[in-house]
Amino acid sequence: MTTPTPIQGILDITPYVGGDASVEGLARVVKLSSNEGATGASPKAKAAFREVAENLHRYPDGSSADLRAALAEKYGLNINGIICGNGSDEIISHLIHSYAGAGDEVVYPEHGFLMYPLGAMASGATPVKAAEDDFTTSVDAILGVVTDRTKMVFVANPNNPTGTYISNAEMQRLRAGLPDDVMLVIDSAYAEFVSRNDYNAGIEMVEAHDNVVMTRTFSKIYGLGGLRLGWAYCPEEIAMVFHRVRGPFNVNAGALAAGLAALLDVAHTDAARAHNDQWLAWMQDECNRLQLSFIPSVGNFLTIKFDDAGPGSAAAAQEFLSARGILPRGIAAYGLAAYLRFTIGLEDENRLVIAAIEEFLETTDGA
Repeated sequence: MTTPTPIQGILDITPYVGGDASVEGLARVVKLSSNEGATGASPKAKAAFREVAENLHRYPDGSSADLRAALAEKYGLNINGIICGNGSDEIISHLIHSYAGAGDEVVYPEHGFLMYPLGAMASGATPVKAAEDDFTTSVDAILGVVTDRTKMVFVANPNNPTGTYISNAEMQRLRAGLPDDVMLVIDSAYAEFVSRNDYNAGIEMVEAHDNVVMTRTFSKIYGLGGLRLGWAYCPEEIAMVFHRVRGPFNVNAGALAAGLAALLDVAHTDAARAHNDQWLAWMQDECNRLQLSFIPSVGNFLTIKFDDAGPGSAAAAQEFLSARGILPRGIAAYGLAAYLRFTIGLEDENRLVIAAIEEFLETTDGA
């Protein structure tokens, strides 16, 4: 019997699994598995979202005009190069489907966001890993795997799940080394958390070149993960391709209203950044005190190393923490089986995490 057959690559995909969100039998959990904004959404964003309820029977603005105008004003951008999506992953997916297919290759760092290889396989393209250097994107390694079949290169900067970043100079070197017909997508989901002088989210590179796209999200520092809202800045020609393939109303009205209010509430964003700066540093200091190795991070999360196997392994630590209602992210799917990733939470959550890890280490000491 014949049945419909999906295109090449679909059946090779292992579905993406998000971070744990609940524990059976526990009323309260500390969810630190998805890099959500610890301080939550702006009160002004919540109010704007509630106002939309009066007009739920109306379609949203299909052009996301008000949000795009606000983004253009905030960052000094060409509004025609701004696109909005149902999360930045929708934008990533449409870009891959539009520019890479069967016989093409999509390059990404070995510990890069899983949506890059999944998106490539969904379009029939072949994902190609490039080795990293000390958990950091290696420009030389990426350029070393680029072939005449390469159509796109994805770099999350900062990277998830490692929290590392490459400098603006290195990103410029990467673009200079790519053929002009290869698209460089800079995924800057965590850009708002970075304060390093040598970091750049990618805006200037988009404006200087015809093959660079920068993606951003409202799910992290703006605390709107539940609404799914992302945006990108790209050359106008690439923006027009996106508009050809996206749905006519791809961003819902609640997301547009809340996103605009969140963007304009600078005080809330500044407070969220200050909170992350304080508690990321504290978490790293506590790991040093406990003699735990970790990957230095510039995002809103910290990836901590446990034993490779045995009673002190990451899997054992995750089970121990989960039983106490603390939910980090296991990242074996990223090739980091000995590590757990912890979102920076509220003060009491961060203190609970360190206390629980310390208890775990005591129970495994000498085991």
